[in-house]
Order: sequence, then C-alpha cells, then structure tokens
Amino acid sequence: MISRFHFPGVLPASGEVALPEALAHHAVRVLRLPQGAPLVLFDGGGGEVEAVLRIESKAAFARLGTRREPQRESPLSVVLVQALASSDKMDWIVQKAVELGVAAIRPLQTMRSVLRLSGERADKRLAHWRQVAVSACEQCGRNHVPEVFPLQGVAGYLAATAGARRCVLAPGAGAALTALPPPEGALHLLVGPEGGWDESELAAFCAAGCTAVGLGPRVLRTETAGLAALAAMQACWGDFR
Repeated sequence: MISRFHFPGVLPASGEVALPEALAHHAVRVLRLPQGAPLVLFDGGGGEVEAVLRIESKAAFARLGTRREPQRESPLSVVLVQALASSDKMDWIVQKAVELGVAAIRPLQTMRSVLRLSGERADKRLAHWRQVAVSACEQCGRNHVPEVFPLQGVAGYLAATAGARRCVLAPGAGAALTALPPPEGALHLLVGPEGGWDESELAAFCAAGCTAVGLGPRVLRTETAGLAALAAMQACWGDFR
C-alpha cells in the first residue's frame, strides 16, 4: 500500500518539493521508506499528487507526478458536536469520525464532562486533535481535512450556530434518527458526555430549537453514540449505499 502524507502547504503543479522535517522523519526514519519509494501527497485542497521519494543526506524530497481529484468526501455535511470525553476517548472519536466522513468537529465543554480544559491546556489539546484528524485523513484517503473548532461551552456554541439545523442525541427521545428527513445542507449532531446531558442543557437545546433524537432502546457510551449515528446516516442517506 502506497504511503499517503499530508503536505503542510500548497503543492506546486509539478517539479520537486522538500519535505518538511517532521514529514521527512516519519517517512524515512519511522516508516523506513527507501530511495525511490512511491508516495501520495495531499495539501487539503481536494486533490492528491503521486510522487517519488528522493533522499539526500539528512533531507528528503518528493518528485511530483500526476495530480488527481478523486471524490472521497461524503455527500452529507455532518458537524459532530462532541461533549468532551477523557483524552483517549476523544482521540478515538476524532479519528473515527473523520473516517466516517464528518465535515467538521466542534468540541463542547459541558457540565458533566469528565475532562475539563481551559487556557493553554485547551490550546494544546486542540492542536493535538487537529493532528489526529490529519493522520486519519492520511489513513482513510480523504483529501479534505475536517476542521476541528476551538472548545466552546454550551451557551457559546448555541449563540455561534443560531440558525443551523441541530439534532441532540438523547436516550429516550421520541424521534428516531432514521425517521428524520434526509438532511439538506449542514446538520449538527450533538453528543453528550460520559455522565449525560444536564437537565439545564437539554432545556437550553430545546429553547434553541434543537431536535432531540434517539438511537434505540439501549444507552450508548459517548464514544459509541456519535459514531453509530454517523454510520447510520451514511447508510440511510450518504455513501454507504
């Protein structure tokens, strides 16, 4: 399988580019790719470029070949609004959501979130999650990297997304996810934390016009619920069919 790498810049139409130090280290030292190894580079603009690795002393370069524009993005535009989960779970959620075709991820600080972040710690975790999203794109073949937004509280999120179509996963909710009409445009999917939504948060969602939906009779964990909903939406309305 040919290795894919995200190039942190704009790839030229042809010629050769120097690989950034971190990318070169991963390709040559970690993956131990040899001189002349085939690569695929993508810069997030939607296309990908076939390339050949050239190693020179401690530097690495890519000789660029054919650019192509494969369509691997979901026809759905789902924004995952994920309440903060413990760090390992959050990494898993970001990674798998990207694989399932999510358009963007908005981390949410909620009243019952186990993980509490602010200031420099929040900035570092955001940078980490963005790199997790990049790595997931490298693995799954996506050429658009979904945006991971800065952390927000519930009130800030609702104010920033007024007018968006928003669905809240809530155990025991009357409406089934699959009973909804196929989404037109962006759909925000809100997933609660390990301890569930606080009643005041559910009231705020209701007042803001969010739709409460359920995923059957069982209560799913926070790291399961959003991914299960994404998979169901892809099967019903997206590109799993």
